[in-house]
Amino acid sequence: MSTEGRSAEPASATSALESAGFVRLVARADGDALAASGLIASALAAAETPFQVTVGRTIAERSERLRKPTGDGDATVVVGTADGAADADNVLRLAATDRPASLEAVDLVRDLGATPDPVLALAGVVAAGGEPGAGESEWLVETARERDLLERRPGVAVPTADPIDGLAHSTRVRAPWSGDPDAARDALADAADGDPASFDADDHRAIGSLVALDAVGAEGAADAAAASIARALRPYATPDGPFATLGGFADVLEATARTEPGTGTALAMGHDVRERALEAWRERGRRAHAALEGASTGRYDGLFVVGIDDGPVEAVARLAAAYRSPEPTVLVVANGEGQGPSGNQAPSDDGEAAIATRETDPLGATVEGVARDLEGAAPDSATDAAGVDYDVGHRRGYLRYDPGTDESTIIAAVRDLL
Repeated sequence: MSTEGRSAEPASATSALESAGFVRLVARADGDALAASGLIASALAAAETPFQVTVGRTIAERSERLRKPTGDGDATVVVGTADGAADADNVLRLAATDRPASLEAVDLVRDLGATPDPVLALAGVVAAGGEPGAGESEWLVETARERDLLERRPGVAVPTADPIDGLAHSTRVRAPWSGDPDAARDALADAADGDPASFDADDHRAIGSLVALDAVGAEGAADAAAASIARALRPYATPDGPFATLGGFADVLEATARTEPGTGTALAMGHDVRERALEAWRERGRRAHAALEGASTGRYDGLFVVGIDDGPVEAVARLAAAYRSPEPTVLVVANGEGQGPSGNQAPSDDGEAAIATRETDPLGATVEGVARDLEGAAPDSATDAAGVDYDVGHRRGYLRYDPGTDESTIIAAVRDLL
């Protein structure tokens, strides 16, 4: 197992891609990696270089795809951590743990002489937990605003023009009405009544104020809820983008990366799959909020544990860390009836867990250590095929393991390594 990666050297990466007859892109299953792969794919398309994009749910899945033989002169770009053949000369890695993959992809695209889409790149930054315009993404915001691709306005960051639809299904917001469009409509009726196309700045401002009050004042809301909802307010609108706001775009990328990676890949490449992507996003948001609503919880020193029967564990973990957890780190444990191994909605025979944190320290070593512990604690009936798979991203981790593993074993492993 390995969670550390080295990014490709710019000169060698550029040379390999410019001379490649075919390029494989293998991406981690999150919105940041999807945005990064979309940026690179667009540059390859502009250069008329054939390519293929696939998404790997775990490090093992990505590593297996990298081990498949390629033709002479072909190259592979892996966005995220992978093992084994990822060290080959024809494999380029965007695997830094201290910055979004989308920003690494921007550097690579510019080295190739192409112009990166600033809105897609910034959506990747947001999906990775970054703030658009902060640090090295400042020039991307300035570029997008100069081209009239972004404009700051009051309101909340959702992907749809209809704020009720957007807020009810968003995984960037948690309020008493989340997951229920009718309840959201009733709660926001005073501010969101009428045709959304006619809403002005005052209307959006009123909606944002009500949402903030509901999020912070909700029963069980943690102190972190105030900072979390603040990041979703005063969004960057994207008048020519596929979705209403930058944060909404990021939310849809996150959803499709895990539930419909083919749709997410097409979206990141600029294809017209908006409605299908929104359907996947709505379903994931609904399931995540329903799971959190019916979850059991436990608090330990530095760790908040959430137990769910069914639902997208990573979305639940992110929501809990942002709005519900009194501790900086959240562990969500599902009973194996949630997402399947590919991230789709089909039932799975595996157990699933996700870790999310508000802290800035990388989770890679923790997740790898937990995976090792779980492998050693697997039931005697477990087969080699039912081992532990895992993945790491910015401030998050994912684990898939034998369903016979006791929840207390998982909790103990995480507590020992935090």
